[in-house]
Amino acid sequence: MTTKLFINGQWVAATGGTFTTHDPATEELIAEVGKASTADLDAAVDAARAAFENPEWRDMLPADRARLMFRFADLVDQHQEELAQLETADQGQPISISRVVSSKMAAEHIRYYAGWVTKIEGRTSPISTPNTFHYTRREPVGVCGLITPWNFPLSILSWKLAPALATGNTVVIKPASVTPMTAIRLVELADEAGFPAGVVNLVTGPGSIGAAMAEHRGIDKISFTGSTEVGQSIVRASAGTLKRVTLELGGKAPSIIARDADIDAAVAGNLMGGLLNSGQVCAAYTRFYIDTRREDEFLTKFAAGMEAMTIGAGKNESTQLGPLVSAEHLQHVEELVAKGRAEGAELVTGGERAADTGNFYRPTLFSGVTDDMTLATEEIFGPVLSVLSYQDSDELDELIRRANNTEYGLSSTVWTKDLRVAHRLANGIRAGAVFVNSPPIPDMAAPWGGFKASGWGNEMGPYALDAYTEIKGVWMNYGD
Repeated sequence: MTTKLFINGQWVAATGGTFTTHDPATEELIAEVGKASTADLDAAVDAARAAFENPEWRDMLPADRARLMFRFADLVDQHQEELAQLETADQGQPISISRVVSSKMAAEHIRYYAGWVTKIEGRTSPISTPNTFHYTRREPVGVCGLITPWNFPLSILSWKLAPALATGNTVVIKPASVTPMTAIRLVELADEAGFPAGVVNLVTGPGSIGAAMAEHRGIDKISFTGSTEVGQSIVRASAGTLKRVTLELGGKAPSIIARDADIDAAVAGNLMGGLLNSGQVCAAYTRFYIDTRREDEFLTKFAAGMEAMTIGAGKNESTQLGPLVSAEHLQHVEELVAKGRAEGAELVTGGERAADTGNFYRPTLFSGVTDDMTLATEEIFGPVLSVLSYQDSDELDELIRRANNTEYGLSSTVWTKDLRVAHRLANGIRAGAVFVNSPPIPDMAAPWGGFKASGWGNEMGPYALDAYTEIKGVWMNYGD
């Protein structure tokens, strides 16, 4: 099959040619994908601008827009299994994850923001100007460019698309080039739901199209999820037009395991938190700070858990660890593992490819890692985890300092039965999310965003409404 672009309510052939997307488990061709040119991008932006200014969308009653979004959510629900299978084929994640985290979460996010449409309110202000009534309005930002990553293409697109539409914006979607298929299908369902022409547009293509979106004068806002390096380039590119920018970027999440922790629970939670989607998660737990008196027990049980995981194609119901997304990314992970060995970290288990074909890599655990090693400082984005020990006599402030000794601050976790320790660490860790005795699973009603180099702004919950609206103040003089 050859896919097309979606511009102004029509599926149109890309003028830039095509590129391919492959199943990372088998390396088989899935589709020839339309490769957008800058002219195609211009057409999509023009369509989004016209739709934004069209009374059919601009003046649509909130109740009508909510009904439209509820219909969209229902369609995603009806096609959950199809979307999950497509996500697994294109991205490689185990089908159990595609069903629960990807397709189910997409429907839930759309439905959650459909409920917000009729509840977006302004406020009155007790200003000190005589004979003047002041109130505020929340208004849509305008044309929003939504640039999504390859690790959870469907669910992360829903995080962006749902609040953008709920607040009355129009969008141009640009999915990652290696995983475009579920974005294409989601846009088909949006079209079936009945959004007016030009409200939702899709351009598929290389990273250069995303860069062009950041510079484009017709786009008012960029929402990007991906690497910190690319996020920085988007900020630079958007400066010329002073776009609104929301960024959810890289992470190097610490997992602090206290002496009193339930080790079996910590092992189970960190196996999920560190190896979900083969570790291709920005919030993945990757640095384990373990009390030296519990280190041997944790290492033994954790390594056994890793070695017992079923590795295979994501479509197999028994698979727990699927392939990495591409051969290039597999090579990147291999290079970082080799660097860890060269710097003196001790390999406990893994450290090699798991098959001759496909992009499979064994879950890998290092011990004896120090805070300055590459394994502890660089985001690997694969099934490679590191243990860094600490003495129970260490002050909590020192442990907090070590956990914060990174440019990132997206997620973190604490494993303890002591509420005092849990609150002290949760207060001290500089990250957008702190999970206590829990894996890093976000929720549509809670904020999601990073500190430091992990991003700007928040997605999810009512906080996403701030990202997609402007505040207008109205001064109504009623004097003589």
